[in-house]
Amino acid sequence: LAFLFERLKEIVNVLISYTGEGSKFVFGELGVQNSPKIGFIFATQVLPTIIFIASIFAVLYYLGVMQLVVRFFAKMMTRFMGASGAESTSVAASIFMGQTEAPLTIRPFLPEMTMSELMTIMTAGMAHISGGIMAAYVLVAKVDVIHLLTAVIMTAPGAIMMSKIIVPETEQPKTGGDVEVVVPKQDVNIIDAAGRGAIEGLHLSLNVLGMLIAFIALVALVNGMFGYVHGYAAWFPPSLDIVLGGIFRPIAWAMGVSWKDSLTVGNLLGTRMVLNEFVAFAKLGEPGVGSSLARRSFIITTYALCGFANFSSIAIQIGGISSLAPTRRGDLARLGLRAMFAGTLANFLTATIAGMLL
Repeated sequence: LAFLFERLKEIVNVLISYTGEGSKFVFGELGVQNSPKIGFIFATQVLPTIIFIASIFAVLYYLGVMQLVVRFFAKMMTRFMGASGAESTSVAASIFMGQTEAPLTIRPFLPEMTMSELMTIMTAGMAHISGGIMAAYVLVAKVDVIHLLTAVIMTAPGAIMMSKIIVPETEQPKTGGDVEVVVPKQDVNIIDAAGRGAIEGLHLSLNVLGMLIAFIALVALVNGMFGYVHGYAAWFPPSLDIVLGGIFRPIAWAMGVSWKDSLTVGNLLGTRMVLNEFVAFAKLGEPGVGSSLARRSFIITTYALCGFANFSSIAIQIGGISSLAPTRRGDLARLGLRAMFAGTLANFLTATIAGMLL
């Protein structure tokens, strides 16, 4: 297993290096990663990775490779976790696809799924990240891709467990066994698939760019207001970071983070929930943040942040999944907040297990 993950790590690193060739052609020296002349520029060195990886995944889905991988993981979860065929397939797809793309694999079953199955699908979306954006985290936060790959695989059974604890199955699922992995083909050939994937990656990268500009600026604004009030009332917290860090500090410590690092990690956990995981990973990659953490604390944090569970994802899932099954919009809205907390707990459970093994 270690050999397999090492090979996957090498593949991801090679793909990242190939991305550099494309970004260098378009942006010149600005696109060269870790250039001694220019330094690190997020927009021209990280975002092109999202575009290229999205194109690669589109090609793999066109060739049917990813369908085989998803089916393998779905069979494992059906057999060992006792989940229905439809929810196992969607959870397995969530390992590699986004939170609104994974349900496409079981679109015909969505209208008649039980509440517990729907909860599992939403929780899995919250607890995972998409493959197309994983390489960006490697660059922006300097995390080891092996830990990201391990996290998304380990979290899958945890997502099922947490969702079933919060919303137990009380009905009879219609897909008790396996179901066929269906990913609608939108492309006429492999070139078309690569082009479509690149366009989708471009849209995603622009969303990430806009979101980071807005959210980081908003955090700075809130910190400025906190600091202003603190200047008149010394008892008032000087920044939002202190508030989030204090709330999540005990949770970080309980996961295995040292008490010295727990305030910093707690702030990152709070940032992930209130804003999103990309902002949290970006903060982890800032000078003096990730480098100040002990190696064990850094790795545990990587596992804990590796998921989409945040308040904005509730709206994303309600909008995305309800477009596939309009009759379930009310159920999705009722389950949204619980799915976010279940996904968060699944990430924290994975991080705790990782901490125990370090």
